[in-house]
Amino acid sequence: MPPSIRIGTAGWSYKDWEGIFYPPGMRLRKQHPLEVVARCFDVVEINTSFYGHIKPELAKLWARKVAAVNPGFMFTAKLHRSFTHSPIAVMEPTSAATIRPGDEDERLARQGLDALASAGKFGALLIQFPVSFKNTSLNREYLETLLRQFIEYPRVVEVRHSSWDNPETLAYFTQKNVAFCNIDQPQIGRALEATEYVTSPVGYVRLHGRNYDMWFEAERGEDRYNYLYNEKELSGWQNKIEHIAQKAEVTYVIANNHFEGKAGVNALQLKHMLSGQRVTAPEPLLQHYPELKTIADPLPDNEPELPLSLS
Repeated sequence: MPPSIRIGTAGWSYKDWEGIFYPPGMRLRKQHPLEVVARCFDVVEINTSFYGHIKPELAKLWARKVAAVNPGFMFTAKLHRSFTHSPIAVMEPTSAATIRPGDEDERLARQGLDALASAGKFGALLIQFPVSFKNTSLNREYLETLLRQFIEYPRVVEVRHSSWDNPETLAYFTQKNVAFCNIDQPQIGRALEATEYVTSPVGYVRLHGRNYDMWFEAERGEDRYNYLYNEKELSGWQNKIEHIAQKAEVTYVIANNHFEGKAGVNALQLKHMLSGQRVTAPEPLLQHYPELKTIADPLPDNEPELPLSLS
């Protein structure tokens, strides 16, 4: 069997997905958004854990909701920002000298992650640093401590500054059994370019979009992710993902260009490209992005349909 590829989106709870990815009034019908997501994909990256620790009771609820419609569905999760970003990151560069996790942060982080893991639904922990976190001796020492702190989880490290793109970093990640996160982002300044590295049994890809105009100037955070990849751009990543999957045991591909459901569109397109089969999509998404109709059929109204397997 070839290695498993899991494709999904970063997050699922966005106000601007109402009527675009989800049917209007879905919450009034008491349908959980994850019940729709898990019928289209087989992974989702929890992004709310970056802003606030996952409550164990919520993690258990999420696990139950996805298992009911897709037993093989998995979560990955961002580590809380207290471990990776300066508290005033907009005012100062992030470095080991400015990151200040609180005494309770580790305990609270573990509670939610362990709840997902105990349900058999936790795939990997994403440790995401900003572009200002550069490859310095002080930052390497901090990263060493942080990786040891969460050693029991499959760890993925996202660094965005090109100073990390060197053989020494890859050898270090391999030694520590830590996945290198391959990202697509606007190439501004010393931003890390697209890579296809595999340094652990986990392969990881995150597509942030290429909204150059709004990447640093956006008044609202969501505007930064207002970008829809075209077929040529996705084709380049299809090749990279296939190369990554040949070396990894499991590969997570996460679309983070979440503005107005565009992450869902591109994730479905990639899923079609990698599987060679038609996919299923929510009816509102097909209406809002009619180009999807060439590769996707609407989700059945009542009967749950499991996602296509890419393994």
